[in-house]
Amino acid sequence: METIIIAIFLAGYLAITLEHNLKIDKLIPALAMMALLWAVIALGHMPVFEVNAELKELEATHIDEILLHHLGKTAEILFFLLGAMTIVEIIDYFDGFAAIKGFIKTRSKRKLLWLFSILAFVLSAIIDNLTATIVLITILQKVINDRNTRLWFAGMIIIAANAGGAWSPIGDVTTTMLWIANKVSALQLIEHVLIPSIICMVVPVLVASRNKAFKGQIEGDVDGDEGPKSKFGPTMLYLGLSAIVFVPIFKTVTHLPPYVGMMLSLAVVATFAEIYSNSKFNISNVHGEDNDSVGHHSPVHHSLSKIELPSILFFLGILLAVAALESLGILFHAAGGLNTAIPNTDIVVMLFGVGSAVIDNVPLVAASMGMFSEPMDNPLWHFIAYSAGTGGSMLIIGSAAGVVAMGMEKIDFFWYLKKIAWLALIGFLAGAASFVLLRDFLLNA
Repeated sequence: METIIIAIFLAGYLAITLEHNLKIDKLIPALAMMALLWAVIALGHMPVFEVNAELKELEATHIDEILLHHLGKTAEILFFLLGAMTIVEIIDYFDGFAAIKGFIKTRSKRKLLWLFSILAFVLSAIIDNLTATIVLITILQKVINDRNTRLWFAGMIIIAANAGGAWSPIGDVTTTMLWIANKVSALQLIEHVLIPSIICMVVPVLVASRNKAFKGQIEGDVDGDEGPKSKFGPTMLYLGLSAIVFVPIFKTVTHLPPYVGMMLSLAVVATFAEIYSNSKFNISNVHGEDNDSVGHHSPVHHSLSKIELPSILFFLGILLAVAALESLGILFHAAGGLNTAIPNTDIVVMLFGVGSAVIDNVPLVAASMGMFSEPMDNPLWHFIAYSAGTGGSMLIIGSAAGVVAMGMEKIDFFWYLKKIAWLALIGFLAGAASFVLLRDFLLNA
C-alpha cells in the first residue's frame, strides 16, 4: 500500500510542478492528491503514527485523531494567511502602496537598483515576498519605460524579495509554517538568518550594479506620476504594516498562536478602514466610483473578495498531503535514510534550497518538518528557513515572487536562467556560507 501512496504523491507533485505546461491550476492536483492519500489510508486500514519529537520515535494513533491534529495545524497557517492577505488588500483599497513611490527621487539606474532592492528586502519581511514583488513591479512599470531595463530590475527584485522573506516569521509562507509549528521563534530566527539574508541580497546587487544594464540614467521624470488617490492611503499603509509587525510581538507576550494576533490586527485595521471609508472627508475616487458608492461599500467586504483563495486551497491540499506521508512514518524513515546517505545535514539543507528552485518550497518545508525532530530554534530549522526561502530565486518558477513577476513582465524562463540565475546562485551560496560561519564561530563562541 505504501507504494500506491508514494505513487499518488509523486503524480500529484509532478502535476503541481508542470502547472504551466498542463494549464491546470496547481490547487486541483494538490486537493485531489490530499483526498486520495487519506482515502487510501482509510480504505486500506493502514496504521498511522504521531512523531514523538523528544523520544524521536513513532507512536501509534487513530486516523480520526491524527487527521484532526493535522487539520488544526494547517488551519492555523491558513487563517494567519487569510488575515494577512486581507490587511494587504485593505491597504490596496485605499491605494496605500502608491505612497511608496514617494521614496523614489533619483534617475540613476544604479541608485534605483539599490533602492528597489532594499525596498523589496524590507517590504517582503513585513507583507511577504509575493505581495512585495507585486507592489514594486507595479511601481517599476510606472517609473521605467524601457522593457529590457525593467526585466533586469524585476529579476533583482525577485532575489531581494525572497532574501527579505527568509529572515522574518511573516515574510514567507515556509518561514511562517516553521514559526507557527514552533520550530523557530521570531527573535532567534531574526538573530540567525538576518545577516545571511542581507548577504544573499547584497552580493548579487553588488555584482549586478557593475553590469551595463544598470549604467546611466532612466528616461522620463520619476516624480511625474500621481500620488495616492486617497488622502488616507499613507495612513492605511503605515497602520497596516504596523498591524502585521505587531503579530510576532503579540505571540511573544501572550504565547497564543499567531493567527489570534493576526485576527486582532485585522479587526483594528478593518475598523479604521470602515471609519475612513464612510468619512465625509474621504473625497477620493479610489475605485472610479462616486463618493456615495464608496462610502456605502465596505472596504472589508471588497478586500475579502480580492484575496487569493486558490493559494489558500493549494496550501490546504499540499500540507494535508504531506501530513499523510508523515502520519504513515514515511518521512520519519526517509530522514533516517537521508542522514545515513548524506551525514552532513548542511549539505542536505542546501539541497533543499536547490530543490526549492525546481519544485514548490511549501511541500519541501512541510516534508522537512516531518523528517527532522530537532527541538525549537535548533540551527537546522534556521538554515532550512534560509535555504527554502532564498533557494527558489535560482529559477523564475522556483518561488511565488518569481512566478508573479514572470506573469506581470512576461519574463522568459531562459532569459532569467541566463541573466539572473547565476546572480541568485552566488547570493544563495554567500548567504549559506555566512550562516555556517556565524553558527559555528560567532553565535556558539
